[in-house]
Amino acid sequence: MSHLSERPEKPVVGVSMPHESAVLHVTGTALYTDDLVYRTKDTLHAYPVQVMKTRGRITALRTEPALAVPGVVRVLTVADVPGVNDAGMKHDEPLFPDEVMFHGHAVAWVLGETLEAARLGAAAVEVELDELPSVITLKEAIAAESFHGARPVMVTGDVDAGFADSAHVFTGEFQFSDQEHFYLETHAALAYIDEAEQVFIQSSTQHPSETQEIVAHVLGLHSHEVTVQCLRMGGGFGGKEMQPHGFAAIAALGAKLTGRPVRVRLNRTQDLTMSGKRHGFHADWKIGFDADGRIQALDATLTADGGWSLDLSEPVCARALCHIDNTYWIPNARVAGRIAKTNKVSNTAFRGFGGPQGMLVIEDILGRVAPLLGLDPMELRKRNFYQPGLGQSTPYGQPVPQAERIAGVWQQVEDNGGVADRKREIAAFNAAHPHTKRALAITGIKFGISFNLTAFNQAGALVLIYKDGSVLINHGGTEMGQGLHTKMLQVAATTLGIPLHKVRLAPTRTDKVPNTSATAASSGADLNGGAVKNACEQLRARLLQVAASQLGSNASDVRIVDGVARTLGSDKELAWDDLVHTAYFQRVQLSAAGYYRTEGLHWDAKAFRGSPFKYFSYGAAAAEVEVDGFTGAYRIRRVDIVHDVGDSLSPMIDIGQVEGGFVQGAGWLTLEDMRWDTSDGPNRGRLLTQAASTYKLPSFSEMPAEFNVTLMENATEEGAVYGSKAVGEPPLMLAFCVREALRQAAAAFGPAGVSVELAAPATPEAVYWAIESAREKNEDVRGGSGHALGGSEIRTDTSALSNA
Repeated sequence: MSHLSERPEKPVVGVSMPHESAVLHVTGTALYTDDLVYRTKDTLHAYPVQVMKTRGRITALRTEPALAVPGVVRVLTVADVPGVNDAGMKHDEPLFPDEVMFHGHAVAWVLGETLEAARLGAAAVEVELDELPSVITLKEAIAAESFHGARPVMVTGDVDAGFADSAHVFTGEFQFSDQEHFYLETHAALAYIDEAEQVFIQSSTQHPSETQEIVAHVLGLHSHEVTVQCLRMGGGFGGKEMQPHGFAAIAALGAKLTGRPVRVRLNRTQDLTMSGKRHGFHADWKIGFDADGRIQALDATLTADGGWSLDLSEPVCARALCHIDNTYWIPNARVAGRIAKTNKVSNTAFRGFGGPQGMLVIEDILGRVAPLLGLDPMELRKRNFYQPGLGQSTPYGQPVPQAERIAGVWQQVEDNGGVADRKREIAAFNAAHPHTKRALAITGIKFGISFNLTAFNQAGALVLIYKDGSVLINHGGTEMGQGLHTKMLQVAATTLGIPLHKVRLAPTRTDKVPNTSATAASSGADLNGGAVKNACEQLRARLLQVAASQLGSNASDVRIVDGVARTLGSDKELAWDDLVHTAYFQRVQLSAAGYYRTEGLHWDAKAFRGSPFKYFSYGAAAAEVEVDGFTGAYRIRRVDIVHDVGDSLSPMIDIGQVEGGFVQGAGWLTLEDMRWDTSDGPNRGRLLTQAASTYKLPSFSEMPAEFNVTLMENATEEGAVYGSKAVGEPPLMLAFCVREALRQAAAAFGPAGVSVELAAPATPEAVYWAIESAREKNEDVRGGSGHALGGSEIRTDTSALSNA
């Protein structure tokens, strides 16, 4: 076992415990960024001047009327920027634009003594616009060839030969929706300037170091003059990886110009209309199978809706390409990616970061063609799994380790869920109920863990031991409710060999741990855990020398367990507090900076080849649904999940992440239906689903009546901290099984072997139209016209459904 993954005697990792802030959460005493306003004197409130047109050049911006509003202190415009007028890392996101690029684009910000004064001031600002043509939908962008950023192509094998050798070839088209993060806490920042002209910002950000960098270049400062702290976030899901920087910059600019603290906090409608979403995608595909239903070739083009600026669209698109294979070996593939430039908010990171979009394409394909191949969808999927020992690699050239886990978790789901018996029960139920149908589907996942950009796979930590034996840890990861801080406390206590109550964790801030990567890509525990472990190991090594001198033994024979140092084979012992006290008086350094970098990664972005991932996380899920044939309404009767998190650092946290990720994925695929005004009217480009009243989120009524989650056992990951694996993003993709079950239930209203198209999200409306389609096939059969699709070539388009 590797040094990184080996666990000592009586580890604190692996013990189920609640979130470190759970009591604060449920009692309402946990502080978030905006709570700090009420502890800050003389705070000014910032309010955006949004232009409710989709695109146009600004010909006039009159701020004088706002300054006449009582309580308005200042209006921030481009003339106030001392540094670079840009809030993005690609230099294509002006903080104060001269061209409106989406409906609701903020062109100025008003500072007021109260939020109401700032709001009234923003309403008084006069903006004149020379309106320009806009592109709203993916179809419009593709037709207009409106693209930006890189256009990668992933190639493996001989695609043309693969199709020539295929017994069955299918073609199709698939468009699926974007998704709103809808974190409970909207974007927020609070900035003030101290007596040394240092800028200090409290920000709800997943990437404090990048927020620091953007604020510094907007203000014309160096990074050491800006400090960013993140106490915690009320949810992030990727939406606070890149998007908070501009809001923090506005707060910092206002504070710099007025000398007073400035607060930015978006209301829900502002957050929905100004911040990016998950990228919606369009896929054009062609796939070939041999006579036994094994994939021979895939040719696809994936188009991501990037919105008005690049943001993180390029790596999102790249990860989508890297995950289009999911759990299936595709010997011959050519997959192209491109990013549509549309006049909508700039789409950004969202849990899974393009992986769900790529994986959804192949799962949709298999779900649609299985009936045409005369195969049960479960059987078709199993026939195409990566197989261990055959030297199979992904289309980008990375070997697939632990491939046996793909079939292993699947089989465990079948066994745990009694799938064979339940399928027979479902068949009997469907035969007896003409107007209600049930179905059960299983899907699996293979998700790569690491940032695609190799440089981001590093982390730092600072661990301090005080004279009384208490320990304070600082690391570069941020807490958004996912339990990262809980795991870091467990890692520190385990490495030092002390009880958990001895360890406390400080808020994440850039003057303690510099140059950190975003808490994203499911890498938070891997990277920061490695850094915390490294720092604690340095401290433990020093303390073992002190203990050895006190116990009269060699340091290599001393163990620290449960806060007591003992020599192997001896009764002599030394309590932790006494050990630390002794070390201090021996002038032993009691602080250490830890560092970790993920080894073994390489990636050629131009050739689209390499091994960008440290390992893969595996999982499988089964969902049983019941669908009403009159309305398309449905309920999820049961879900069974088996998920691979290696040796869990904190099982209760990990199970919660699996449950939450699954539900969020089910929301994206079944409920969360973003609507935009695509008309040529005055509100073209307006987001129509601007609130929870119009944008439906999963609630208790959408939860499975029976929900079983099992963590894979004996699953040590040799290359990760204490043998664990990432858990943040992979479970979201387990929800594919819900949509596939709905597809099969809709098909059950038609004749055997019918192929059913299903929109994403598969709302009750979309399910109803899928049912109607299946029923039409029944009529065709009764009318003697044979199979409606016929042959082995289909051409379909579900975009009309997904945008209906």
